[in-house]
Amino acid sequence: MKVLSKGLIVVALFFGVWMLLSQIDFVKHFRVEEAKSGTEKSLGDIIWNEIEDTETIIFDDSIVNTLDSLLLPICKENGIERDSLKVHIIDKDEVNAFAMPDNHLVVYTGLIKACKNEQALLGVLGHEIAHIEGNHVMKKLSKEIGLSVLLSITTGSNGAVLSEILKTLSSSAYDRSLETEADMQSVKYLLNANIDPRPFADFLYELSLDNELHKYTYWVSTHPESEARAKTILNYLKGKKIESKPILTKEAWEEFKKKVEDVEL
Repeated sequence: MKVLSKGLIVVALFFGVWMLLSQIDFVKHFRVEEAKSGTEKSLGDIIWNEIEDTETIIFDDSIVNTLDSLLLPICKENGIERDSLKVHIIDKDEVNAFAMPDNHLVVYTGLIKACKNEQALLGVLGHEIAHIEGNHVMKKLSKEIGLSVLLSITTGSNGAVLSEILKTLSSSAYDRSLETEADMQSVKYLLNANIDPRPFADFLYELSLDNELHKYTYWVSTHPESEARAKTILNYLKGKKIESKPILTKEAWEEFKKKVEDVEL
């Protein structure tokens, strides 16, 4: 009887699970996910087209290829497909970089010129890549703009909403938890690629100070508590063995910055 009872229980459980699963519309679920993916790609294209029409983009092979050579080790050592990132360099004095839907990453020349070394630059870019990899971009836009509004953008032109989206992406911070997550993920990216993260912390601290550069420092001023963030990074690194292997020579780094400063468009 015990064996029979156990058998009946197993059969009952099987049919119970089967009935539960049969109530789930998997086709609808996957179509929703497909729609979200399509919306993100459309948004990325629309926003980038707007930037192309309003900003000055750098296509100089020497500059683009050097930035790519800096990003390659981070991607390679952290399982990130380099070709999945759409990196753009914009000629603008603002010390800024930001992620957009569909893996777009915008880097301003002001950020490159403000960084004393490649490690600081890669810390910032690693932070933005972490936002991309963590799907933080669409979470932020869905929360602050609204998914229905985002969907409406992909089906028709709305300049006012598009401007608001651009402003949200380029000049406002993510939730504190997502900012912390991106900071720490960037540090891990750097460590995995044998890049010293301490200059990233130094960069955060220096740009938090009130100096002449501060008026151009959008990346830090829109990411609150930058001094505290720097301390968090340094505390995390205490006791860790840091192996640092430069990607560019000091001369090559300075040449890269000079080309960015002297770029002719």
